[in-house]
Amino acid sequence: MNHIDRGEGAAMEGQSDTGYRIAALSGPSRGMHVMTVHCVIPAGGISPDHRHWAKPRYAFFLPVKVLSRIFRGKFVDGLKRAYQHGELCLPGPLKLLTQEKTFHSFLRCLFRQDWVVYAKPPFGGPEYVLNHLARYTHRVGISNQRLVDIVDGKVTFRWKNYAHGNKHRLMTLSAEEFLRRSVLHVLPRGFVRIRFLGFLARRRRATLLSLCRQLLETDSPRCAAAGASSTQNNSGGWTCPLCGGPWGCRKAHC
Repeated sequence: MNHIDRGEGAAMEGQSDTGYRIAALSGPSRGMHVMTVHCVIPAGGISPDHRHWAKPRYAFFLPVKVLSRIFRGKFVDGLKRAYQHGELCLPGPLKLLTQEKTFHSFLRCLFRQDWVVYAKPPFGGPEYVLNHLARYTHRVGISNQRLVDIVDGKVTFRWKNYAHGNKHRLMTLSAEEFLRRSVLHVLPRGFVRIRFLGFLARRRRATLLSLCRQLLETDSPRCAAAGASSTQNNSGGWTCPLCGGPWGCRKAHC
């Protein structure tokens, strides 16, 4: 169960059971090792009694300042634990951080800085975001269509230069360097590219997703307007004298 409540900084009315999808994507197109993590979280959740959809109290799900501090704390804590277990690779100029005193001084500098969490509504709406991420979740490091030539132990491939109008350029690397960059996109053992949690988890989504659709349909503005219209029509007591239905009844016997 993944619950969000006021004590954890959520802007929800009461407590709700939400779900989220986490995808780890690699890039960019030159084959360098840049890993990004995308989290898709619905702005709401199922109420504890499973009778209604719990909506945020405000026009956002979580405040960015809270996210900034939590992300900084979690990241630095994970960095500290990796250092204690000897899991960090610190070559070249980073070798100074192998000294415990220097490393802890480095961590203190991280806590002095405000970490930036940038959040804004997507230009094309939530559908655009999902369609964009869907194109990358099952891609490989480099596709066969981008390979141009392999000559004398060198590989030439096509890449997109995002800094200059998304123009396609050619890059030539040695076979060893090309393989090194390709292997960087292979996930470590035990690492899952896409995770689903909460009501999106595999064991729960078969039943909870249908419940979410039902609750969202019930709480939609169209249903609310229909209910308000029905209440307004009946509030005045204008009923059919023959069948007892609301005014405007079209039954044949009326």
